[in-house]
Amino acid sequence: MREAAGTFGAVKPLLNAYRVLATVVGLSIITLVVVGVPLKYVHEIWPSVLPEGSHGWQVGSDINLYLGTAHGFIYMVFVLVAFMLALRARWPIAFTVVMLVCGTIPFLSFWAEFRAIRRVRAQFPDLETSAAG
Repeated sequence: MREAAGTFGAVKPLLNAYRVLATVVGLSIITLVVVGVPLKYVHEIWPSVLPEGSHGWQVGSDINLYLGTAHGFIYMVFVLVAFMLALRARWPIAFTVVMLVCGTIPFLSFWAEFRAIRRVRAQFPDLETSAAG
């Protein structure tokens, strides 16, 4: 039986999925921006540091290729789950848009996750008691 929107039972599984996906998406975008992209493109600024074709350049290329592709697919699932959570928890449109946009910015995605979880827990105090017991 499907739970009605705005109820504890309808929100709990989506909140759990949202938390996991938000963390994975946040960590993957940080890895891409802090590790993959610099390793791949540093040769354009300092050709002598990591020349194109070097081991470091290849690692950066592989990170961008594989992690970038995975991040893109996981991000699409994250947006879908976040939108479903917003509908089920009956978030206002403005809050939903801010949470989805913040999810695209490295490091800010963790703040958005924190805000979303805090809002859901305030709306559904039963989440706190069921998580503890």
